[in-house]
Amino acid sequence: MASTTHTPGSGEDSEPAAQDGAPKSSISTANGSVAGSRQTTQVADRFSSFGQTIFTEISALAAQHKAVNLGQGFPDFDGADFVKEAAIQAIRDGKSQYALMTGVPDLATEIADVFERDTGIEVDAKKEVTVTAGCTEAIASAFLGLCNPGDEVVVFEPAYDSYKAAMAMAGAMVKPVVLRPPDFSFSRDELSAAFSSKTRVILINTPHNPTGRVFTESELQFIADLAARHDALVFSDEVYHRLLYNGACHVSIAQLPGMYDRTVTLNSLGKTFSLTGWKVGWAIAPPPLSHAIRMAHQFVTFSVATPLQHGAAAALRAPPQFYEQVRADYTRRRDILLEGLRDVGFNVFEPQGSFFVMADFTPFGFDDDVAFSKHLIEKVGVAAIPPSGFYSNPAEGKHLIRFAFCKTDAVLLEAVRRLKQHLKLQEPCDRKAVS
Repeated sequence: MASTTHTPGSGEDSEPAAQDGAPKSSISTANGSVAGSRQTTQVADRFSSFGQTIFTEISALAAQHKAVNLGQGFPDFDGADFVKEAAIQAIRDGKSQYALMTGVPDLATEIADVFERDTGIEVDAKKEVTVTAGCTEAIASAFLGLCNPGDEVVVFEPAYDSYKAAMAMAGAMVKPVVLRPPDFSFSRDELSAAFSSKTRVILINTPHNPTGRVFTESELQFIADLAARHDALVFSDEVYHRLLYNGACHVSIAQLPGMYDRTVTLNSLGKTFSLTGWKVGWAIAPPPLSHAIRMAHQFVTFSVATPLQHGAAAALRAPPQFYEQVRADYTRRRDILLEGLRDVGFNVFEPQGSFFVMADFTPFGFDDDVAFSKHLIEKVGVAAIPPSGFYSNPAEGKHLIRFAFCKTDAVLLEAVRRLKQHLKLQEPCDRKAVS
């Protein structure tokens, strides 16, 4: 498998046709002359360290080898019919033009109501809720609207890869703090040391992707105290907040005393409702922060697909029993995978939330996550994500692998069967011989 760093110009995109007789792919200089007869694809400096995402690479390799794909975090089952029917009805009713930039009022109201039920915080749907094209766009708009070049952002690693790309677009600087196994808690000393006079934001994600860690109220209070001491904002990505296990309790940091005024709470429809392709997300923040987010949002996407917003509003009206069933289904799927991975010989770190599980694969004689991922796909027939790319220092994740259990029972059982059949433990003296 190739490195996750992608050389600019090495992709498969075709070049545009030549215009007005100019040489193909030529570029005009400041004085109007044509420089070069051929030009490779150019990437701005801010993205020079980013390549093709590991998700794209793993999914392509999995398809090539017909592997069971437990890599990318999208469900292989459909969303609820009542949600889809609401979107279909919106199309039939002619709700197909631009929505308000801030979101369809019905959806914004439902988001505000759900947030109040969950946190006890009453928000103004018109002034404090912004509907975005998924949580990923909410993250990007938050950074673009609220960060200046040179601002520092404290982020827990391993981290969802979109975070650093959004920071790069805003010119912000990453200050990583590593979550380490077995429980993926953070060192309070390391976190304190990451803050400085340049700290603008601390970004948290709970339940956490990819570790499944759910931050405790005590941990969140420590983060809140640091943010207040340094007058920093908090961006809180909570897209997995409905997916909790073994009595874990989600607390939104905005609930803590004095924190709502400095917090942007980010969420989406896709994970809970198995509608990741709809790309409906939102940001909740006090008016001064929401205004800044909207300044960016209006020029990034302006608005989100109108019929899907109506479907999302119907989704958020789901009764408590719906969420209870979602949690029960994911608990069952999680347990199938956890038991299977343990039986095979992985050192498994049991997730408290999300639909991912991290495991240590060194018992199988490998010491590199990319090599092990390639071995799983090509020799075992199961795809998983090597997480070293989620760290500023890839060595922190070289011994780990991430599996997704947002799949049907049958798919998970087949993956476990293949692992048991083809993956063998290595004796310590044999491990150097594995390639």
